[in-house]
Order: sequence, then structure tokens, then C-alpha cells
Amino acid sequence: MAADKESKNDVFDYESLLNDAYENMPDSYYESERFEIPKVRGHIQGNKTFITNFHEIVSTLRRDSEHIIKYLLKELATPADFVRGTLILKRKIPASTINDKIKQYAKTYVLCYECGKPDTKLIKEKNLTFLRCMACGSKINVKSL
Repeated sequence: MAADKESKNDVFDYESLLNDAYENMPDSYYESERFEIPKVRGHIQGNKTFITNFHEIVSTLRRDSEHIIKYLLKELATPADFVRGTLILKRKIPASTINDKIKQYAKTYVLCYECGKPDTKLIKEKNLTFLRCMACGSKINVKSL
């Protein structure tokens, strides 16, 4: 009987300790996302902006680099060169502006409009471009570039 009473106290102590641990966890522990776009890394040299981690951004978005470049050039209204994994924009543009445009691209051409997951593909049918979600199966028409 004493052993049975002791095991109940051990369970109660463990549960109360576990609850205390959950209550003391920082909020950032619960806010991790599966899909995080890397921030732009690079520098401004003269009148040019160099994005050195463009390849990393492209691989995270899982889209064709030409499609992303075309979108950025249109949105930022600037010409560019793509040399050895580095995107060179031919004017000074702050990193915050570029990051905003890349987030806007992801919202339009990567994230599912229904479930919000990044498991999508761009599919062309005739003259239309669709965003097909592999997670929930939705298919929505998106603006062609």
C-alpha cells in the first residue's frame, strides 16, 4: 500500500514539473515555421546592389531563378545581371525593400491560398498559369509574368 501511494506522488510531482516547464517556455519556441525565406545578404557597391545569397533564396522558394528574377526586375524597376550565383541589380536598393518584394513573390507564387503551405507547383495550361497545392489539392489561377 505504501509503494502504491509513493508512485502516485511521483507521477503528480512529474506532471507538476512538466506543467511548470511548459508554462516557462519562451513564446519563440512555439513560433517556429517550416517555411522561412532567408534574408537578403549582399552589399552595395557604387550604383549596384549585389545579392550574394540569391541561390539560397531560389532553392528555398523552389521556383525557377529566371521567374524570380523577372518578378524582381519588374517590381524593383531595374535591370540586372546574374553572375555565378550572385544577382547584381544596377541601382542602389535597400535590403528591406528587396526582402519585402521576395515575401510578396512567395505570397503570390509559392504559398497556397487555401492552406498556406509552400508545397506548391506552378503549372501552365494553355495561356494560363496555375498554382497547384500538393498538400490540399487546390488549384488557383495566378498572374503570368
